Formats: sequence, C-alpha cells, structure tokens
Amino acid sequence: MEFIYYIPAIIVFFLFCFVTVKQGTIGVITIFGKYRRILHPGLNFRIPLIEVIYRRISIQNRSTELGFQAVTLDQANVNFTALVLYSVLNHDEITIKNVAFKFIDEKSFMQSLIRTIEGNVRSFVATKKQSEILTLRNEIVLFVKENLDTILESWGYHLIDLQMNDITFDEEVMRSMAKVVASNNLKAAAENEGQALLITKTKAAEADGNAVRIAAEAERQAAILRGQAVASFREEVAKGMSMAAKEMQQSDLDNSVILFTMWTETLKHVAENGKGNIIFLDGSSESMDRTLKQMMAMQSMHNPFQNDSNLHTHPHHEKHKK
Repeated sequence: MEFIYYIPAIIVFFLFCFVTVKQGTIGVITIFGKYRRILHPGLNFRIPLIEVIYRRISIQNRSTELGFQAVTLDQANVNFTALVLYSVLNHDEITIKNVAFKFIDEKSFMQSLIRTIEGNVRSFVATKKQSEILTLRNEIVLFVKENLDTILESWGYHLIDLQMNDITFDEEVMRSMAKVVASNNLKAAAENEGQALLITKTKAAEADGNAVRIAAEAERQAAILRGQAVASFREEVAKGMSMAAKEMQQSDLDNSVILFTMWTETLKHVAENGKGNIIFLDGSSESMDRTLKQMMAMQSMHNPFQNDSNLHTHPHHEKHKK
C-alpha cells in the first residue's frame, strides 16, 4: 500500500525524462557543464536533473541590418547601410558545438559579425576614390564574402548574402557631386544643342544650295526652250512670209500688203493684251501712206536686188514708172 504514495512522484519523474525540441532548432545537452550530445527536433529522451539543455540553437536563416561609415582614399566619408543574411553552416555535431560554445551568447556573436563586416568594407573602401565607390557595389560585396566565409565557417555559420542597400556621402560631398552632375548635364545639353543647330544650319544650307541649283537648271532649261521657241517662231514666220510672198507674186500683188497686214495685226495684238497701257496711233490716210513707205524702204534696204527684179517683172510697176 505504501507504494501507491510513490506513484505520482514516479509519473512526474517519467514526464521530466522527455523534452520537446521545436522544428528549426537543435538542443545542446550538457552533463554537469560538459557537452554531452544534441537533440533533434521532436520528442527526445533525457535524464532529468543530470542532462540539462544548455542552449537551443536555431538552424533557420537569420538576418540583421547594420549601418557604418568608411573613409575613401581621398578622405571622403561614405555611409553604408547593409543587410546581412546568414545561417548555421549545417546540422553536424561539430558545427553545432562551435555555434554553441564559440561565443558566450548571441549578442557577442552579432557584435563580432558586424565588426568583421565593417572592417572588411572599410579596408576595401580605403583603397578607392569617392568617384569609384558608387560603381563598385558588387565588388564590395564579393570582397567581404570572400574574406568572411572562412571566418564564419570556423564559428559554425555561413554567410548567405550581403546587400549594400544604401551608399551615401556627407552633405557637402553630395552637394558638390550634384553640382558636378548638373554642370556635366549642362555641358552635354549645350553640346547637343550646338550639334543640332549645326545639323539644322547644314541641312538648310544644303537645301538652299539644292534649291538654287534646281532653279538655275530650270531657268537654263527654260531659256533653252524659250530660245528654241523663238527660233521656231521666227522660222515659221519666215516660212509663212516666204509662202505669202510667193502667193502675192502669183496673184500679181504688191508685197507691201503683207507688211501692212503684219503691222496692223501687231497693233491689234498689242491693243488686246496691253493690260491698260495706252498706245497712241495716227489713223489718218497720210499716216498709213507714210507707214507703208517706211516699211517698203526697210524692205528695199534689206533686199534691193529682189525689189528691182520685182519692179521689172511686174507690169504694174513698169506702167507706174512710165
């Protein structure tokens, strides 16, 4: 009967023999302060009061954000804001022992990690000028990861990613850089504007030259055509006058009639197409007789032999001469 009184104590002792480890964590067991073994996620057995869970280590990815300052080769202050993503290297027992016992606590590990990253970044930036920093973001990350991987592996961790989210300079440096960028933009704009103006002027000059050349060529062709037209007109007039003269001779008429007809037709054409111009013409018989004599005199002056032959061949003139 006395054994019944020990049953609750036995149940409590039995319950303390089992411990639960959450998913994503690993428990580290020590016996009297000395490392004994590790507990994996799930239900695990332990010896109560002897085996103690010294620490629960997360094997999930962890991140932290840090900000620090570095100085370039030309003594410019650069402000960095970085994101560090890291995790436990693997689930091996040696790795877990390193994670559990290398640092006294998580705070000491984070301090060492941050200072190591800052030191690597500062050593890299110290060899570069401020004008180069903004273009070397990837190079900075690769340099830090290359130097940090070996150190973190000895601590039982692995650096997954390092992101340089923000790289800024002091206010004075940023203001001067903005002025440099603005001046370069103005210079580029002026150069582009000058090039555009030069192209515009060149194209305009080429267009004017082409227009002048085309106009000159058109004028030359027009002059040629006008000359050909005038020559053709004169040729046709000459042919017409020659035919008219032959017909007049065959009809026993005087050639002065042709001249008089041409004179009157010319006056008619001028009167119809004069567009308001005033032409004074003496329409008396004396004026007509004087005009005929002048035209006959001009014809006689240009071809005296033809006129003499006409006078001898036409009986009208012989009678007139007698």
